Amino acid sequence: MSTPYPFTAVVGQDDLRLALLLNAVSPAVGGVLVRGEKGTAKSTAVRALSALLPEVDVVVGCRFSCAPGSPDPVCPDGPHETGPGSSRPARVVELPVGASEDRLVGALDIERALAEGVKAFEPGLLADANRGVLYVDEVNLLHDHLVDLLLDAAAMGSSYVEREGVSVRHAARFLLVGTMNPEEGELRPQLLDRFGLTVEVAASREPDLRVEVVRRRLAYDDDPAAFAARWAGEEDALRARIVAARALLPEVRLGDAALRQIAATCAAFEVDGMRADIVMARTATTLAAWAGRTVVLAEDVRQAALLALPHRRRRNPFDAPGLDEEKLDDTLEEFGGGDDAPEDDPDPDGPGGGGRPPQDGPEGPKDGPVDTAEEPARPEPEEPAQPEEGQGGRPAGSGEQSAVRAAEPFRTKMLSVPGLGEGAAGRRSRARTDHGRTTGSRRPQGALTKLHLAATVQAAAPHQRARGRSGRGLVVRRDDLRQATREGREGNLVLFVVDASGSMAARQRMSAVKGAVLSLLLDAYQRRDKVGLITFRGKDATVALPPTSSVDAAAVRLETLPTGGRTPLSAGLLKAHDVLRVERMRDPARRPLLVVVTDGRATGGPDPVALGTRAARLHAAEGTASVVVDCESGPVRLGLAGALAGELGGTAVTLDELRADSIAGLVRDVQGASGAHRRVA
Repeated sequence: MSTPYPFTAVVGQDDLRLALLLNAVSPAVGGVLVRGEKGTAKSTAVRALSALLPEVDVVVGCRFSCAPGSPDPVCPDGPHETGPGSSRPARVVELPVGASEDRLVGALDIERALAEGVKAFEPGLLADANRGVLYVDEVNLLHDHLVDLLLDAAAMGSSYVEREGVSVRHAARFLLVGTMNPEEGELRPQLLDRFGLTVEVAASREPDLRVEVVRRRLAYDDDPAAFAARWAGEEDALRARIVAARALLPEVRLGDAALRQIAATCAAFEVDGMRADIVMARTATTLAAWAGRTVVLAEDVRQAALLALPHRRRRNPFDAPGLDEEKLDDTLEEFGGGDDAPEDDPDPDGPGGGGRPPQDGPEGPKDGPVDTAEEPARPEPEEPAQPEEGQGGRPAGSGEQSAVRAAEPFRTKMLSVPGLGEGAAGRRSRARTDHGRTTGSRRPQGALTKLHLAATVQAAAPHQRARGRSGRGLVVRRDDLRQATREGREGNLVLFVVDASGSMAARQRMSAVKGAVLSLLLDAYQRRDKVGLITFRGKDATVALPPTSSVDAAAVRLETLPTGGRTPLSAGLLKAHDVLRVERMRDPARRPLLVVVTDGRATGGPDPVALGTRAARLHAAEGTASVVVDCESGPVRLGLAGALAGELGGTAVTLDELRADSIAGLVRDVQGASGAHRRVA
């Protein structure tokens, strides 16, 4: 077995270490979500925690870690008799992002269940994690159906495995710890709320600390055993402190003053439900025990708020999590201080504990390769001397305009790709998936996961006499089994191509356009899509954001988008063609949806209209599903966006039709080049 990196050897990251240690003292705190850039010791710290957790007593031979004193009465390995058991180290079980449903919840042998009536069950990771820690690295990339299973298990404390009327239930009480890089996308609010605490981590910008990180890592890589031996004393001391805090925890008193502060703080930050109040109360109590006190103080309530509320406060989808600390301090002061501390209160600082979360969020450059999404491109200044005429016979706009704020986002019509895809699970277009409504059956390829009972019986029925059937039971062979085929929804790659030229530069108009794109981004976030953003203005087009799962990053790029200059429509469409070509090689199963936001004008260079037409026909020839959001306004309309949609083989919608509450607009299936235009109610 490899020697884990010592927990006490992690440099800095006081908030991360404190949150993990509080959960080690009191699992009732509810786990922790660690958000931060790559290379910040998130996974290292979580894996190192396992060496500090106290051992657990289990029933000998039970695969579900039942407690000897109170075994699970419906344990699949039971029934167990109460009595002495054996001790083993607490487990930290890792859930891979690409894990299957059977790997998470366990697998039931359908063939034996049908033919023999035997519940032959192979436990999954939820069983392994019972009474331990379930660690999900890159939890924001976890498939939706696995997230649903985690939510159910976390809420009920048990896992159910259902296969065509045959069911198995077992206990699944675990501490949920997740790590994520926000640049790769956010979590669903339902899963966010299941994490008791959250912390933001970032690499230190202090050279001395960075030097120490490198020095310790190199020493560990050279000789892990010797490095761990050097930190054994600190590890033992921290382990003893966890045990002492656990013993003191039942004696900690949460006074009425502290409870009022907790309730007032949660109300002030408009958190949903009561889970935040309960988690804050448990966290404040645990902080007091960790400091060696039996009374909860105002400082414990403040620290608990900073750990338990940032991911729960009510906010817009594209707002970064966090708390207004000035508002927090005002609330705590308004509702009085905590209970008085004893005069002989011990020093709360100690190994791994104490520190306040940093006052400022992560800053400075990100680690890793530089790409075009790191910073919005700075367009070259245009020459405002001679304004160009667009196709409408009026100036097309010149000179760079300052960025304007987006109008309020609204709920949009659902735009979907026609046909049946096979991409990653999501909520946009129809696709063959592992979950959804049953549409047919096929012979299983590999392990059977979803039995189609009627098709299986139909396949086995003609052979009953030849197989010597004599009783009431059906004689089923493996060749008779049929896998159910299901239809659900997939996520798509939504690539936005936004016209930022002078013809779009009117402040009120651009504000409405940004509001529409922001609304579509919000829709993409809710439907679990990948998004990309291309802008065109002046002389060229720019990939403002390469395709990513981080819809938040697209919203930030959109907010700072300047306008002005010529309208190189062909450049924007050609840049989109290049991006989609690369993405098809990277992820051929994910189908693209091209959203062009423009008034349809094309200016600059020789014959810009013909160039734009040829670029549009490239997308049409490849069958790319597309929609043109027509931003033309005013009493006189040229219909150029509609003509562009025709060349793309797609659909045109106006800003008004894009709204879900619009009478003029209808839910649309966006057509590819081969499909006829249609509207679906």
